Amino acid sequence: MYSSRVSTDIPPAGFKGRGALSNPHNRFDHQRSEGVDDGWYREEPQGSIATTLSPDTTRSILSRNDSPDIPFDQSINPYRGCEHGCVFCYARPTHAYLGFSPGIDFETKLMFKADAARLLRSELARPGYQCRHIMLGANTDPYQPVERQLGVTRAVLEVLAETRHPVAITTRSALVLRDLDLLAGMARDGLASVFLSITTFDADLKRKLEPRSASSTARLAAMRALADAGVPVGVMAAPMIPAVNDSELEEILERSAQAGARRAGFSLVRLPHEVKDLFREWLQQHMPDRAQHVMSLIQAARGGRDNDPRFGQRMLGTGAWAQLLADRFRLAARRLGMRSDREVMLRTDLFRPPRQDMPQLELGL
Repeated sequence: MYSSRVSTDIPPAGFKGRGALSNPHNRFDHQRSEGVDDGWYREEPQGSIATTLSPDTTRSILSRNDSPDIPFDQSINPYRGCEHGCVFCYARPTHAYLGFSPGIDFETKLMFKADAARLLRSELARPGYQCRHIMLGANTDPYQPVERQLGVTRAVLEVLAETRHPVAITTRSALVLRDLDLLAGMARDGLASVFLSITTFDADLKRKLEPRSASSTARLAAMRALADAGVPVGVMAAPMIPAVNDSELEEILERSAQAGARRAGFSLVRLPHEVKDLFREWLQQHMPDRAQHVMSLIQAARGGRDNDPRFGQRMLGTGAWAQLLADRFRLAARRLGMRSDREVMLRTDLFRPPRQDMPQLELGL
């Protein structure tokens, strides 16, 4: 079990290049600590905070789900926590299971699955394994900045390419182009597709909402490069936040279509567990004049609550505002000739289980 260290030295405006403005207590930790000014000299908080990396010693690599809201039932998350620092990230509460805070800890205390490729090879080699496409990027981004250094996602893709196993990727990073050699080859056989998520084209808003993700123009360039290489590309306009970025929905779809995206999806912002408080802090810091209005619109689309976790409701919301957003998306996607579903049709009949290294038998002569 890892201990959560709740920082009392976070500057009022937050750390540079980080999204969360606080480090709330882990909801599973019964021990609480509180910082007290004892009068002794302390240096001013630094402008930023370093990322720390720890190996994840998990014994399995495939995660399975039965949610009807998402078009896949198995996924791989090479990392726990995400350096992109998106303040709205619905995955933040999962860091509490590790003993960390969903706040700054989620962005700075990362865990990586160093044995991901070996574990995947072992799972794919099991006699009872049934090939269904694997999603990369279901919980945290597989191409977050530390991937450039660690290459865990690259190692996973190498195994999938070797075994001709279908894979769908969702990311906010242009780093996906590093693996274009693998993805283009897989795509030629109907084994790969990529969705890039775009939230806003407002550079200042992007820096505040998702400080360490790629610029939106870089993501459009990645779409174009992938499409030109024959990789099926889609866009996720996500998350849509009322009175913050929802006015950009049509522009996101239009510019993505021009860049080669042929599929599109969207989702309404989700605020589970600690995310609702982190997001309220963010609104008060960056949009104090409209914070109350934003939350009232979110609650109107969530049955009067900050979050609605029910299957069938949690991704799109309910009520008049949510319906209007869905109608806008549907009309724009139709006008642009984009398929408005995220179902990924990838081949499974080409899969070949990985070869297991077998010790050489003695002949006994």
